[in-house]
Amino acid sequence: MAKLSAGVVLFRKRPTGLQALLVHPGGPFWKKKDLGAWSIPKGEYTEPEDPLVAAKREFAEETGIQLDGDFLPLGSFKQPSGKMISAWALEGDCSVADIRSNTFTIEWPPKSGRQQEFPEIDRAEWFDLAEAQKRILKGQVAILDRLKSQLG
Repeated sequence: MAKLSAGVVLFRKRPTGLQALLVHPGGPFWKKKDLGAWSIPKGEYTEPEDPLVAAKREFAEETGIQLDGDFLPLGSFKQPSGKMISAWALEGDCSVADIRSNTFTIEWPPKSGRQQEFPEIDRAEWFDLAEAQKRILKGQVAILDRLKSQLG
C-alpha cells in the first residue's frame, strides 16, 4: 500500500497576485538544493487518522504555527514515489522569521557513528505562484495548479 501524506498550502493575496508559503527541507541532503526542492508543509499519517487532522498537525510540527479556519480541499495527488498527498489550502499570513521546526536525528556523516540533529525544515518563504512552481518538488506542482484554478 502506498504511503499517505497530508499537508496545507497557506496562501495570501497580494496586489500582485497569490503567494504560497513553501518550506525547504532541512538536513545535509537538501542543503545545497533549491529549485525543485521546496514543499508544502506536510507529513505522513496512517489510516484511520483523519487526513485533515494530520495535515494540521504536520503544519504545526514543521512551522510551529497552529492553523484554524475554513480549509479548502484541493484533493489527493500521487507523487513519483507512489506516495499520495492529500492537500488543503487556507488563507492566512505569518512571518517566516517566526517559523520554528521540529528536528530529526540521523547518522552524519554516513558511517561515522555520530548522530546529529537537524531541523525538519531549515527555512520558509512566501513565493508568488509562478516562482513557487519553479521551487516546489515536481510532484507537488499539481497542488499549486489546483490552488490557482480553485481560487481563480
